[in-house]
Amino acid sequence: MKIDGLRKKVDALDRRIVELLNDRTKLALRIGGLKKKSGAEIYAPAREKAVFQRIRSLNGGPLPYAALRAIYREIMSASLALEHPVVVAYLGPQATFTHEAACSRFGASVEYLPCETITDVFAAVQKRSALYGVVPIENSIEGAVTHTLDRFIDTALRICAEIYLPIALHLMAPAGRRPIRRLYSKSEVFGQCRRWLHANLPGVDLIPVSSTARAAEMAARERGAAALAGVLAAELNGLRLLARDVQDSGGNTTRFLVIGQQYGPPTGHDKTSVFFAVKHKVGALYGALESFKKARINMTKIESRPSRTKAWEYYFFVDVDGHAADARVQQALGAMAEHCTLLTVLGAYPRAVGSEG
Repeated sequence: MKIDGLRKKVDALDRRIVELLNDRTKLALRIGGLKKKSGAEIYAPAREKAVFQRIRSLNGGPLPYAALRAIYREIMSASLALEHPVVVAYLGPQATFTHEAACSRFGASVEYLPCETITDVFAAVQKRSALYGVVPIENSIEGAVTHTLDRFIDTALRICAEIYLPIALHLMAPAGRRPIRRLYSKSEVFGQCRRWLHANLPGVDLIPVSSTARAAEMAARERGAAALAGVLAAELNGLRLLARDVQDSGGNTTRFLVIGQQYGPPTGHDKTSVFFAVKHKVGALYGALESFKKARINMTKIESRPSRTKAWEYYFFVDVDGHAADARVQQALGAMAEHCTLLTVLGAYPRAVGSEG
């Protein structure tokens, strides 16, 4: 068959695809209407995960799963925005890695609200100026983000999803690499790229700024300047990527949390986050954590923070496998409460795996 004949077949398929997409959207809108009546959350991470798993099982190629996933991300983003005006707050400014993580979860059809601080993200969701918020919680190299942990102490918001974003740092500038006289980025980024910079840009002035997004903005305005930042910063500022993945360690990943008013139902592959304080007596912390061991529940994370109300007393944050509604998790939490002065389930949500979050 000649090219014209094949193109006619493509055109016919496009017509059918558009019809099917609109049929799917109509059903999604009906589901959205029922969710509103029942008071359920507009965004349903459990259903989203099920859709991605299903399209993966249905895919016979030649389209790779990553391409299909990106397509369906935008299909679901458009449906979500039609169901209800969705605003997602995030730690800004635009083109930060938190912005990139938010876009990877919610797609291009929702509205994004950049916030100056993590506290501002929580406040936006609490005041309902945003339906959801995205905040960093930990980095595989630098550890916990304590500002986020501290905000959970004073809020009734809940964790409804998690996102894992590999942190890829790129050299970018408006023109060719030479001559680069000034390089902008966060001071932590310079540390993460120290060996590469020594080998490839010796003698260049390293100028620390508040964010990688700000670095890209500076590089876009100045002759002889470049930036180390993420790919979204390059796209939004019209910069050319001169070198990719220049970080010294290839395993740098940041975990982000999606916060909202409530968390969703179990999926069978979940994680629960708990915040607690123990009684001031010998063995209280051991007894609290032993509850998970006795219930054969794996604990994946523990962090402590000062109580800020009494010297040398601490709050603890724990992540465990399973959903708060699971019988075994409920049993463990019930036993744990006997050792605690405070015990709160911060959220239960589908467990993300690497960049599949």
